[in-house]
Amino acid sequence: MTTMTEASVREFKMPDVGEGLTEAEILKWYVQVGDRVTDGQVVCEVETAKAAVELPIPYDGVVRELRFPEGTTVDVGTAIIAVDVAGDAPAQADPVPAQAAAAPAEAAPQAPEEPKNQGRKPVLVGYGVAETSTRRRPRKTAEAVAEDTRAAAALQSELNGHGPQQPRPLAKPPVRKLAKDLGVDLATVIPSGPGGIITREDVHAAVATTTAAPSAPAVAAAESAAAPVVVYDGARETRVPVKGVRKATAQAMVGSAFTAPHVTEFVTVDVTRTMRLVEELKQDKDLQGLRVNPLLLVAKALLVAIKRNPDVNASWDEANQEIVRKHYVNLGIAAATPRGLIVPNIKDAHDKTLPQLAESLGELVATAREGRTSPAAMQGGTVTITNVGVFGVDTGTPILNPGESAILAVGAIKLQPWVHKGKVKPRQVTTLALSFDHRLVDGELGSKVLADVAAVLEQPKRLITWA
Repeated sequence: MTTMTEASVREFKMPDVGEGLTEAEILKWYVQVGDRVTDGQVVCEVETAKAAVELPIPYDGVVRELRFPEGTTVDVGTAIIAVDVAGDAPAQADPVPAQAAAAPAEAAPQAPEEPKNQGRKPVLVGYGVAETSTRRRPRKTAEAVAEDTRAAAALQSELNGHGPQQPRPLAKPPVRKLAKDLGVDLATVIPSGPGGIITREDVHAAVATTTAAPSAPAVAAAESAAAPVVVYDGARETRVPVKGVRKATAQAMVGSAFTAPHVTEFVTVDVTRTMRLVEELKQDKDLQGLRVNPLLLVAKALLVAIKRNPDVNASWDEANQEIVRKHYVNLGIAAATPRGLIVPNIKDAHDKTLPQLAESLGELVATAREGRTSPAAMQGGTVTITNVGVFGVDTGTPILNPGESAILAVGAIKLQPWVHKGKVKPRQVTTLALSFDHRLVDGELGSKVLADVAAVLEQPKRLITWA
């Protein structure tokens, strides 16, 4: 096997391509051992919990080794490719070992640590690593975590005067309040924080476990009988690993559902005039070549409603017990992609004209479908629209995007009998559903926002006077 101790060999490590991401899956290698690469050349595509990203190499040279095969999930900071910057192709180089997929990242051979000079250099074009970024702490073994937990529990027991058999669980005040609100006994929660401290994620995990747990009689019956051997029918079942975007979405939705008290209100509205306006706008020379559809006017209507009711555009700061009111709107658009649901957002949507909003919507949808949405595009959203109508669904009760106060679901637009000017006529009708965080938005405010959106879609000329 080619030795990796030569001074001319440089290692490219998996960068943090998002904000605080800890791992990424290698989707595809674009180079092989022996290929010559140049600075800035894309060598592989990886998928994080937020998006698929192409990684350029920051060196000129010849590929000496690909450390991991396609399909492997690698921790941030782990070397994934070695390049001989001297420029000579290796006489005999080993391909990616077949057993590498099953080997842990720590088992990969490491080159000598480079001298720390001139600060940390960017490792990914367009992202880079800030000079002030901190190094990831090494993972503790299960034995070390258990020992920390026992030691912390014993210390807490002595401080509180409890016997050694009844230690008081360690948790910060906001976490204790969360557990109390959710009816969780902290003594039953398994801590994962440093020193045995219970985190918010531990409380949510305990709630999920309790919800999924069988009843007491069922547990007793199960304990009295031998555990059956679970048999899976490979010919009739398919098991898909939960990872990447789908894993992140699942975790975010569970956290949102168990943290924010959701309330959903509905309204059915006649959007015949809006549909006529859409057809007129398609002929407008200022909108030629842009994406003009009902979603564009729904987005504009929601922005108008937020302008008239600014308190709805806020977030809840649990740690500081504060409501953060936003003076800007980053409008999220839920998009279904082959990799799962993502919610990129249009930055400063409140400042955009209708043509600018149409252009941003078109770019957002096209990028999402191609799987090229950047992590930055999915950060900092304030409110979201989900268009379930494209699937022929009337409406739903959407779950809030974490950190946001409201999400608007738009149902299918259908021709229905409707009372119009005292007569029953066929009209274009849709149903809107607004879910909101009841800690931030009370029933009156939520109703006003939904009513304003409906009013604009029923009479789009209100855009002229309200916008």
